Amino acid sequence: MTEMTLNDLRRILTTCAGEVDAADPAGDILDTPFEDLGYDSLARMESAAVIEREYGVAVADERIAEAPTPRALLDVVNSALAAAA
Repeated sequence: MTEMTLNDLRRILTTCAGEVDAADPAGDILDTPFEDLGYDSLARMESAAVIEREYGVAVADERIAEAPTPRALLDVVNSALAAAA
């Protein structure tokens, strides 16, 4: 795949949340901090593993941890995908 979309990220976040009380990532969440959405660092690390498996691109844990919002995470992943292409 050449690009990860917000809908792709929503699906992965929902799969990796592991908590019933995590917010449903519907609507305009691009600039909402992950903490406000109910996603902790563990859920984001789980998401990174799924992204690596599905997209074939490894993103350093630090880069995932430093991405405060879905927009920032998409930028990190899509930059890695572009570099790998």
